[in-house]
Amino acid sequence: MPLAMTNEVFITCAVTGSARTQDRSPHVPRSPKQIAESAIAAAKAGAAIVHCHVRDPDTGAPSRKRAYYRELTDRIRSADVDVVLNLTAGMGGDIVFGDVEAPLPLQEVGTDLIGATARVAHVADCLPEICTLDCGTMNFAEADHVMTNTPGMLTAMGRRMTELGVKPEIEVFDTGHLWYAKQLVADGVLEAPALVQLCMGVPWGAPNDLNTFLAMVSNVPEDWTFSAFSLGRVQMAYVAAAVLAGGHVRVGLEDNLWLDKGVLAQNWQLVERAGRIIENMGAKVMGPAEVRKTLGLTKRAPHA
Repeated sequence: MPLAMTNEVFITCAVTGSARTQDRSPHVPRSPKQIAESAIAAAKAGAAIVHCHVRDPDTGAPSRKRAYYRELTDRIRSADVDVVLNLTAGMGGDIVFGDVEAPLPLQEVGTDLIGATARVAHVADCLPEICTLDCGTMNFAEADHVMTNTPGMLTAMGRRMTELGVKPEIEVFDTGHLWYAKQLVADGVLEAPALVQLCMGVPWGAPNDLNTFLAMVSNVPEDWTFSAFSLGRVQMAYVAAAVLAGGHVRVGLEDNLWLDKGVLAQNWQLVERAGRIIENMGAKVMGPAEVRKTLGLTKRAPHA
């Protein structure tokens, strides 16, 4: 496959995520105010898109509370910097089974399983320009944890996103997820051209190697837009890989806590470093207005 390097690249900052990282770094934001401030700082450093989850302000545990999302959205939209808002819709599909010899009943701790409408309720409230759609079911890191996104669930969620006028960012953790993403477009559930995020190295999805990455890239339809990331110490290597492969990039504390060995990162620092890599490769970092034009997005005003 010949290289087709991207000449204009947008940076997405994944601000906080929902993993248990809140006690591993003081820079992982917890409250809506802290998450918004970190997102705004990332935007000032060059992120055109901020991808946001919310957490319980006291414990840092992942949350689906709609009031937190509303506060976060209003703070970002009222900021003195422009940025495209991307909210997660990935929570609500987690199953943690019981013992291997007695998988039922499910474990209460870690299981978070709700319906399609509830999974996108905060998206309907906040109407971000983008929201995520995790396009498949997979074993997810821990021994008995399964992230569930069935075809029926994805069809219902995808239709709702389309009705709301919110562009799905299709999260692809393995090759079959990309296959089904194309089916959702073929079925008219999602509109083309689609936006895809290639999620590399997430246990136990697509392994973190260039052969798998390029295989996934080669299966993205030519008129679609893709971005890519990987975890931990190879986060910045995948900035370069994504640009070389013709895509855009994602960095942030959701995927990597470290700036250098022994040095904990802040989101704006990761964005700034990604921007330097992009520019040193001879490409231009896109702003939010350019991203909206490229992806067909409409900027939304703060709530009154």
